[in-house]
Amino acid sequence: MATTIHLDESGEQDVSLNWYESLVPTMRDGHEVRLLTCGRDFFPRLVEAIGQARESVWLETYIFNDDRSGRQVAQALVDAHARGVTVRCVADGFGTQRLTGKVARLLSEPGIQFETFRPEVFSFALDRQRLRRLHRKLVVIDAELAFVGGINMLDDWIDPNHGPLDSPRLDFAVEVRGPLVANANLAVSRLWWELSLINRSLRKPRPSGAPRAVAEPFRPPPAVAGKACSTGSVKAMLAVRDNLRHRRTIERWYLDSFEQARTDILIANAYFLPGGRFRKALAEAVQRGVRVRLLLQGKVEYRIQHWATQALYDELLASGIEVYEYQRSFLHAKVAVIDDMATVGSSNIDPFSLLLAREANVMIDDPAFAQSLRAQLDEAIEHDSSALELSRHRRRPWLQRAMNWVSFVLLRAAVAVTGQGGDY
Repeated sequence: MATTIHLDESGEQDVSLNWYESLVPTMRDGHEVRLLTCGRDFFPRLVEAIGQARESVWLETYIFNDDRSGRQVAQALVDAHARGVTVRCVADGFGTQRLTGKVARLLSEPGIQFETFRPEVFSFALDRQRLRRLHRKLVVIDAELAFVGGINMLDDWIDPNHGPLDSPRLDFAVEVRGPLVANANLAVSRLWWELSLINRSLRKPRPSGAPRAVAEPFRPPPAVAGKACSTGSVKAMLAVRDNLRHRRTIERWYLDSFEQARTDILIANAYFLPGGRFRKALAEAVQRGVRVRLLLQGKVEYRIQHWATQALYDELLASGIEVYEYQRSFLHAKVAVIDDMATVGSSNIDPFSLLLAREANVMIDDPAFAQSLRAQLDEAIEHDSSALELSRHRRRPWLQRAMNWVSFVLLRAAVAVTGQGGDY
């Protein structure tokens, strides 16, 4: 079944997207895209939008934390359900091993539907499938409005492993209206059906405090209805990454964009451990005269990932790539600006995101949006980051060098165990 579109008298397009064929990323005009910086922008807009929902709210997240921001979102979901809105929420079973506190009580309200992606049964189980996580952060409201980005249901001033922060973490999301929302609506619908079916049939346990979801039929629908009204002039598309038909979607967009770049590549990414093709494409862009800058994690959040990334600095710096480490707080962004194009989403540039996890990014082809995001990253580089120098990096102590390469090898081995090593 192909995609069908019906135009009503108001100019709004009702679309019916094929269950299996409609997630191929396609750049289309007619979007309104708003950049949201950190939780200070994201959470007020998300809560407001949930408060205006009329029919449905679908929410997917890696972490749903019991803190100020998490409680605000949970309360908004409960209030929406009280108005008759269908509320369905999915959290990853590793990122959110159990719901706690007020969030657990709120999401246990009758009628709030909740599912867990790959619940953790044994914390130390030797299962290579454990690395296949739901890492995307995606909210769809009334099939008309979507929020996509890197921001969990987690307050900017709290870190699950390090406690209260002196400064908020740096992260981004986008609020989108337009044709791609129909694809986002299909994506959340497909995942919900899959999880409800698998968790029910395999009798997978729910995290402590998690409510029980309504059972879904065993046969998926042939299509999913959505909205595709043209509300703006921005070209954009949704790219999802899964382990079936869209395994390399996000990585291919990066590689194609690098090849087309003419002046500027600016990447801000929390966990940066690209494969050989990715690094080669960046180096070739430098050779063509493109300025390539990387804004990476400066504070040590996870030691092995941090040390493994540092193992690549010699190669990156030697090829002419500028590397900056963000020092003000934790960097959680997964964004890039390439000439007049940009991407905002959940995908890190490491093997776990590019080869294993469920991810979602929005790609935007719009000079004004690209410049807005570039300006914020430029400010972070200038005021909150330190530049790395090749000569100084090469003089780091031998013990640090050893830890860099041991960490790099360990992460490569972890990915190889999954059978998805690719060029990593």
